Amino acid sequence: MKTMAGGRQLEFDKQEALTAAMHVFWKQGYVGASLSDLTEAMGINKPSLYATFGNKESLFVQATEHYLETFARPHELHLSDADADLRTRLQRYLLAVIGGQCSEEHPKGCYVSLCVAEAAGECMPLGAMTKLDQVGQHAQNMLTQLFQNDPEARRRRFHLDAQERARFLVTLINGTAALARAGSTRAELESVVDRGLAGLGL
Repeated sequence: MKTMAGGRQLEFDKQEALTAAMHVFWKQGYVGASLSDLTEAMGINKPSLYATFGNKESLFVQATEHYLETFARPHELHLSDADADLRTRLQRYLLAVIGGQCSEEHPKGCYVSLCVAEAAGECMPLGAMTKLDQVGQHAQNMLTQLFQNDPEARRRRFHLDAQERARFLVTLINGTAALARAGSTRAELESVVDRGLAGLGL
């Protein structure tokens, strides 16, 4: 970080600052995260925040997109492994998600699950709620498309109720996120994966 006379900050790593802001929102929610909390975690002052990210709502939108690209999408690579059957792919995906929910490198649980619960109380501005709704639907849409289009899923006729099967897995993921935030261990949560897959008929 570089500064000049008057304390105005000139340079900082934007991605590092965005990750820090994401962690604050992840732990405290949108309403609970004050500008002071955000700037302290990001290592910048308020003028730098406004100049680089816009207001708090704009920062939240960018942090939410950052979460999707950095933390959510990498888990999905397990689902496209051409050398693994459907059960193995889903198992690896779910285990990766749970591993992320229990990681010591960031707040426990799921960023989206926490913020969606907060949004239900209508405490967020419209732009933040709209972005959160889009990201919140990502897993449901992605898994629905998997069950609709995957050759093995179609052979198993999973495409006939793809949305319901996707919703089942999303509900499982949200449940493990809540338990991870409440202190359940990774081993405890991983034990539900096989039961969940059995519930899908795999």
